[in-house]
Amino acid sequence: MTVKPLRTLAAALLVTVLVTTPAVAEPDVPLDDPIPEKPTPSALTLTLEEFAQFPKTEPVPAPTDQRLVRWARINYLGQVPDRSGRLFVNDLNGTLYLRDKGVWQEYLNVGATFAPDFISGRGLGSGFGFVAFHPEFAKNGKFYTVHTEAGAALTTKTPDLTPQPNSVVHGVIDEWTATDPKAATFQGTRREILRLGFGTNIHGIQQIDFNPTARRHDPDYGLLYVAAGDGGRGVSTTYPQDLGLPQGKVLRIDPAGTNSANGKYGIPAANPFVSRPGALGEIYAYGMRDPHRFSWDPGGSNRMFLGHIGEHAIEAIYDVRAGDNFGWSVREGSFVFKKEDRCKLYTLPADDAQYGYTYPVAAYDHDPPPGHSCTADSGHAVVGGLVYRGWRLPFLYGKYVFGDIVDGRIWFTYASRMRRGQDRAVMYEPKLRDKATGQLVTMKDLAGHNRVDLRFGRDGNGELYVLSKANGKIWKITGARWEFGS
Repeated sequence: MTVKPLRTLAAALLVTVLVTTPAVAEPDVPLDDPIPEKPTPSALTLTLEEFAQFPKTEPVPAPTDQRLVRWARINYLGQVPDRSGRLFVNDLNGTLYLRDKGVWQEYLNVGATFAPDFISGRGLGSGFGFVAFHPEFAKNGKFYTVHTEAGAALTTKTPDLTPQPNSVVHGVIDEWTATDPKAATFQGTRREILRLGFGTNIHGIQQIDFNPTARRHDPDYGLLYVAAGDGGRGVSTTYPQDLGLPQGKVLRIDPAGTNSANGKYGIPAANPFVSRPGALGEIYAYGMRDPHRFSWDPGGSNRMFLGHIGEHAIEAIYDVRAGDNFGWSVREGSFVFKKEDRCKLYTLPADDAQYGYTYPVAAYDHDPPPGHSCTADSGHAVVGGLVYRGWRLPFLYGKYVFGDIVDGRIWFTYASRMRRGQDRAVMYEPKLRDKATGQLVTMKDLAGHNRVDLRFGRDGNGELYVLSKANGKIWKITGARWEFGS
């Protein structure tokens, strides 16, 4: 290696120790540009290799919102925790796929199971939202799904925790037990364990998952996390701050327990509000609008990072701990949100520390064009990502990879610089190279659409994948290297 590249690489690495510093301002000042700093272009180049193409699926009922018209609404890629190497992908329109020995096939049709109450054609997150395999799936055959119901379910079935008034959808979590965990298709039993009522078609239950870094006998082992949005009502109510309600919260439950009010799951004794009068023991963290995607860093201290979709301007990543309050809807990111002035965010008050809110470790804002209505869709929403701890791509190691759902831009931060109580970590934008053509591309190019509907996934080796609903394709990140001057 020549001296010049070494100096260039050293300079690039030096940049990684920097964090952004918010502009100093007087308290309670309206802000036109809450986060003036923009993502920093990076010489790191990620190679994307096409990995899978899923069949076209249709939402039910037929959508009136054209944003729901996608080739396939694939939502996540993960690996079944049974050492089989099988991968799984769920489609919001109802299908759970497994990949075994290089072949994808339908494992379970969740939509058909719950028809006609199952819906995926109303609301961007409606349908078969997520699947979480129990860490002991190989032995007990158990996995969990969340889906959306409407229709007759609204009058014939009762939510387990306080629903929002005039609920229009239910978010439902079911436990499935496979008779043979090794089988290519599901045969077995199921039982409903939790049902929540939401007042609109948006911001329902976005994700459920187990902490993959927890080991047997760890307090967190086998506990199911549930990211429940505010049902679209947080902007006009105090629901996300109300510890007596499940909406706008991350819940943590024990599927094997029975001490809940409905007797179908357990409330872990270590949950932060178990002993507080009037509070739901299920709550792990609160004060959220749309907690969209969370994951754990499998290295270091195994921190939990959550991508949170904002209302007016702020798309944020949080380092989540038990008892955290993210402040919605009096805070949006690290700014003041006022219901009476939804078109502005404000600087924090001088006495803000007394409220104990938790603020993002990384964030960006919308930067709408001139004349854009503050209540219209901004065309931006963060999708939480994953920290790379694999061994194949050393230049990607230790980086948290995430992006924007809509325009498909991909960013990374250094996990070591995403620290609570410090300034927001610098966001870097890598270059993307298409393995097939060797050309630099954008996700819009690969997805073939201006609305990418970006998601991420991770396999059992820690390798990362990029998903697009626009064309139902998945790409694997197979290369990561510094390309200076290209």
